[in-house]
Amino acid sequence: MPVRHMSAERPANARHARNHRRGRILQSVALVTVALLAFGGTAAYSVYLKLNGNIDYVDVSGLLGPRPTVTPQAGEDPNAGKAVNILLLGSDSREGENGAIGGRVAGGMRSDTSIVMHISADRSRVEMVSIPRDSLVAIPSCRTTNGDTSASSRAMFNEAFARGWDKGLDLASAAACTWRTVEATTGVTIHDFVLVDFAGFQTMVDAIGGVDMCIPTDMDDKKARLHIEAGNRHLDGKTALAYARSRHSQAGDGSDIARIGNQQRLLAAMASQTLSKNVLTDWTDLLGLLNAATKSVTTSMSTSDLAGLAYSARGIRTGNITFMTIPWGAAPDNKNRVVWTSEADIIWSNMANDVPMLTGTKDDRANQPTKEPTKAPSSTASANPTKEPTAKATRKAGRESFTLDDDTGKC
Repeated sequence: MPVRHMSAERPANARHARNHRRGRILQSVALVTVALLAFGGTAAYSVYLKLNGNIDYVDVSGLLGPRPTVTPQAGEDPNAGKAVNILLLGSDSREGENGAIGGRVAGGMRSDTSIVMHISADRSRVEMVSIPRDSLVAIPSCRTTNGDTSASSRAMFNEAFARGWDKGLDLASAAACTWRTVEATTGVTIHDFVLVDFAGFQTMVDAIGGVDMCIPTDMDDKKARLHIEAGNRHLDGKTALAYARSRHSQAGDGSDIARIGNQQRLLAAMASQTLSKNVLTDWTDLLGLLNAATKSVTTSMSTSDLAGLAYSARGIRTGNITFMTIPWGAAPDNKNRVVWTSEADIIWSNMANDVPMLTGTKDDRANQPTKEPTKAPSSTASANPTKEPTAKATRKAGRESFTLDDDTGKC
């Protein structure tokens, strides 16, 4: 019998508190789901009864250790005037219907996708930075619901999720260990996480009627169960998921980097299509999207944060929604692993200080040659002790960043 998702133990009176909290969450879930997918906003509170019980809420607060003190603000958004960082995770779980979709594998669970989403304090920018799962980083000791894990000075990034799962046997432990690793390695404070598995992602794509994508070259990947010809293609949920998982097609180099590019373009196309099709204003389409999305996510997001963040972020323009992969190069001692370059320190430092993330990078200097680069704090550099690759060893990551306005999804 598959292991069910479990959360950290709570005091005896926590069930009543959780039910009360969930009741209030459901009143705002329509807003936050649309915000996460398309960074828009809509008055959809009346659907909360239909969506009752959809969200899988996981409390990881007891596994993270001391946290910064936050004083909620009055008004719709308790985080008004404060930047928010959310860890978006894609799980390769084979539980339940995920096994039929992804194929059966050995036990355990890993994070196939990890993205740090930064929403600026003034709610004018959304920046999404992908972390390659093959990145060599320092993983701290993590508290789980079944004891602590060991620390490593140099390990693959996605081991953090796997270690938390193997020790705690629940998503709370897996997510918390990844959360702690991101904070220790980047210097960026994470406020919440959202996780989607194979079945959930596939369902969300189908809920918006599929997604239009430009496929530059034929893709044939038996492991991902993907077979698609080049050109403008309409992908249903099954094909979109295979596209997001593909590493071994003729169009890729077999690396996680190539897959990250596919995932970013797919997410951008989904967001653009949700906006362009007026899904947010068509009640039937909106209800279908919300119902699918809320059934598809596991999250730590609290009641007031859910509603307030969605409401306050509703006016963000597509040109201010940016995707990028953290600057990287091949590890000098292993071409199948990557390490972050010095520009990664700039990206993380800017995000931690709520500065537009490209400030001080070569992309920024190309447009503003007189601007002085931002210096990363020493704590960030020391948290990632892996030696930076030499010029000879560095592989070009390709397109470093793009906005929704840049990427139309059309050939």
